[in-house]
Amino acid sequence: MNSVLKVAVIALIFGLLAGCGFWGGGEEVQPAPLVDFSAENSVSVKWSANVGSGPGQRFHQMMPSIDGDKVYAADSQGVVTAFDRHTGQRAWSINLKEAVVGGVGAGFGQVLLTTRAGEVVALNGNDGAELWRFRLASEVTAQVQINREIVVLQQISGRVTALDRMTGEHRWSFDAQVPALTLRGTGIPLLAADVTFTGMSNGRLVALDNRDGELIWDQRVSVDEGRSELERIADINGRPLIVDNMLFVVGYQGRLLAINPFNAQVQWAQNISSYRSPATGYGNIYIADAQDNVHAYDAASSASVWSQSALTNRLLTSPSVLGNTVVVGDQQGYLHFMSQVNGRFVARYRVDSSGLQGDMLVRDNVLYVLTNSGRLAAITLN
Repeated sequence: MNSVLKVAVIALIFGLLAGCGFWGGGEEVQPAPLVDFSAENSVSVKWSANVGSGPGQRFHQMMPSIDGDKVYAADSQGVVTAFDRHTGQRAWSINLKEAVVGGVGAGFGQVLLTTRAGEVVALNGNDGAELWRFRLASEVTAQVQINREIVVLQQISGRVTALDRMTGEHRWSFDAQVPALTLRGTGIPLLAADVTFTGMSNGRLVALDNRDGELIWDQRVSVDEGRSELERIADINGRPLIVDNMLFVVGYQGRLLAINPFNAQVQWAQNISSYRSPATGYGNIYIADAQDNVHAYDAASSASVWSQSALTNRLLTSPSVLGNTVVVGDQQGYLHFMSQVNGRFVARYRVDSSGLQGDMLVRDNVLYVLTNSGRLAAITLN
């Protein structure tokens, strides 16, 4: 295990304990009990299927990916499977026989994965045939991002690398200094046509030119303040979000910022700590904070719209928006559906007792969920 990985693993342990308020010397804080409510919606499983042995219950950022009419997913042992996203029919499955850590990224007819050995593997989305490989200097734990020209990967060493999508040829790299202690995992880049926006382990959001990787601007999101290195952890582990030409990003022990993506000017800020990605709907920005409270902020003004505090310490996924609800998954495998209007619970469904950790996808009012044991489910809300 290399030194960077050791640091990241140690930081994950401490970061989660700190997030659960463990330092008081008493018993470990337990997940908040499920509250009673009158369900207003019913949950249906459109289809479900198994993806190998699943990502497992150790830390992972693995999630499914959709390209056209197919949804792709992988397990931690290298089984990669494509399904018809409407019916769940298996289109193909291959076994790389290599440990996969970065989940699946798909787009433009290709499927991209990263291995524990630090290789990027590109597959043909139609049949799973291998197209090319590229060896990186360090591990990638977050989903590969793809546009027409390049694929972008963020390594745990602090390096962001772009490869030619068709050939796998190295295009450019950008290096950022990584602090001594970080949360396990990395930010997930937001890859636009001309610019890549990504959060770094030093608490800064950077905008990189997709032609050559040159820094266009950077902005401080999280401030590494505190007496100990643990208190100074300031990672950005979520994916930035663009809504109506405004860029939203949130950091651990940091802030939620609304930023003009063209000049890096901060339009507003809210003090909140999160290591998850934001979501949007009904003119709001939704955040699951580090203590697993769910918040809604007005995207235009930053005003607090509502907060839901009944899910504390349940280790939530990033929020997703399905219909008129905000949905999060938790470590016990429950999906919690809340009204976008006021945050009240409207439905709950346990998709798998193995739990949820990777983020979920929504496409055409269908929620796609990959559980820790490898159950891939397409879920609708009625």
